[in-house]
Amino acid sequence: MLTLELALRATEVLLALAFLQQSAEHIFGSRDSRQLFVWRAIMSIGLLPGHYSEWILLALSAHSLLILNRYQGPYNGGSDRMGLLVLYCLCLSRWLPEGLPSEAAFGYLGLQVIVSYFVSGQVKIVNRDWRTGQALQDVFSFSAYPVAESLRALAKRPHLLWMASWMVMLFEVLFPLSFLNSTTLMLALAVAISFHVANACLFGLNRFVWFWIAAYPSLIWLQARLVAGV
Repeated sequence: MLTLELALRATEVLLALAFLQQSAEHIFGSRDSRQLFVWRAIMSIGLLPGHYSEWILLALSAHSLLILNRYQGPYNGGSDRMGLLVLYCLCLSRWLPEGLPSEAAFGYLGLQVIVSYFVSGQVKIVNRDWRTGQALQDVFSFSAYPVAESLRALAKRPHLLWMASWMVMLFEVLFPLSFLNSTTLMLALAVAISFHVANACLFGLNRFVWFWIAAYPSLIWLQARLVAGV
């Protein structure tokens, strides 16, 4: 069984890597926000060894408020929101008393991941364009995402995109069922990672990979904790 401490440590390392990737984009790219993200990178490197994690997480949480103020919210949408959710839940879990309070803070992260997949699928499945495959056709035909020209030809394969649409929707809507046992959960997470990696390769949504993977230890721990508590 994955212990809470091991799950927290794994999440800290994965979150630090996610923040480092995000920070690199600003340090070597946008000049106006370079200094803000240099400090995030420094603190993220400090989080990797696991010493004084609670203080570094608290500093990262305080620093995140400066970034939120700079961009008037999570400027990159879902991936930044997930990163902040992971950060705040980690920080709370480290600072709250051991036992149920600390477990509840970390377990909340796992529950939010489950809900986020389900809600994403539910929103898609009630949308006619997603049910017919038109949404994916539009993505490959007109999207501003950096889709390779060779991949744009997929827009002319409606049957394939219809199947892909339903695979995505059914996976997301049925994701909560992966908690039935550890085997189904690990399979579901393998599919989820493949999905996020594919999005990174096809559309350049690279931040989603690390930020979402950083939340997966909470799912593995929560499933084992719930089974052990029954």
